[in-house]
Amino acid sequence: MAVSILDSMTERYNSLTRSGKKLANYILSNTIEVQYLSINSLAESSGVSEATITRFCRQLGLTGYNDLKIALAKSERTTADSYDSLDTIHSDDDLSVICKKLGDSYLTAFKETKEQLDEAAFMQAVDMLSDARHVYCFGQGASSIMAMEAWACFSVVTPTFTHIADSHMQIIAASLATPEDVILFFSYSGSTKDLQELFTVAKERSVPIILITHFRNSLAAELADVVLICGYNESPIQSGSIAAKMGQLLLIDCLFYTYCCKNSETNAARVATSEAVSQKLL
Repeated sequence: MAVSILDSMTERYNSLTRSGKKLANYILSNTIEVQYLSINSLAESSGVSEATITRFCRQLGLTGYNDLKIALAKSERTTADSYDSLDTIHSDDDLSVICKKLGDSYLTAFKETKEQLDEAAFMQAVDMLSDARHVYCFGQGASSIMAMEAWACFSVVTPTFTHIADSHMQIIAASLATPEDVILFFSYSGSTKDLQELFTVAKERSVPIILITHFRNSLAAELADVVLICGYNESPIQSGSIAAKMGQLLLIDCLFYTYCCKNSETNAARVATSEAVSQKLL
């Protein structure tokens, strides 16, 4: 049987540096919580540097912090009934039980997103979208689907919004964008290499960025001009879960309807696009 990462951490404890032991103590005492933290948040909570966390992971034979979170999620000590409804779905659950657990997770996502909604930041985002020459809807992996959903939603009222899925083409678009444009970026973690590269290019061009993420203290959140927080704690082995998307969908819908209320010309656009699409129906 594979050695649990928590057991491996305990066995190597005496060989760790003082800061490494401080980090290990925090992880061992907050195993569930750590799996939902960004590396920035863990550094702040445990009182060590991000570099210490990276070295700590390598000492344990892991490739990086995300690898540590996945290892913690797989640990026998934390999988028994530690998570929310998504992680407590069992093979012997019938359909009604599965539906209830999933439904509960969706309601949690909505509730947490509403509770964390910053009205001032939200209205600033709406103003930015309304004034933009172009709005680039970006995201990578599962988040690219959310970016496409935002583009599809706004496409019925304005040609301003554009979705680009490929990360290379995203950087090309960002390198040609201007301060009159806006990037609407979706990233649950707020911490990916592609994101960092794109944001660096965008900031060099002074392109405003609206970020929809779960982690307020992530690298992306530090670089974005406006941050909107989506609810729901997704464990590392749930990556791309529907529940996590639910909070983002709520924000997309709120942005869309508030945008329409602010821009009266969207009414005529919705009628025009609706009539055009109706010709496709039998």
